[in-house]
Amino acid sequence: MTSRAWRFRPCVGAVITVACGGCGRAPSVDIIGSFFPVWMVCLCLGVVLSFVMRYFLVRYHVESEVGPLALFYPCAVIFFTCLLWLVFFR
Repeated sequence: MTSRAWRFRPCVGAVITVACGGCGRAPSVDIIGSFFPVWMVCLCLGVVLSFVMRYFLVRYHVESEVGPLALFYPCAVIFFTCLLWLVFFR
């Protein structure tokens, strides 16, 4: 092998090590005897919290002030999902 090929070999090993580090455990919760991935539970709760937030925005007539709704509500779902994951499972 050339000297150039030997230079990249440690980088490949580091990338493989970092990529496989996330496969250590898959957090799940027991719901009525069946195990569900935690991210799925957080996503469902994030959608529910976004609907609750929309209810309050419409009730207090503030929904027109938030900007493009097609961008705002998906971002709200992502925000609530990540927040729930960080608060309860990390």
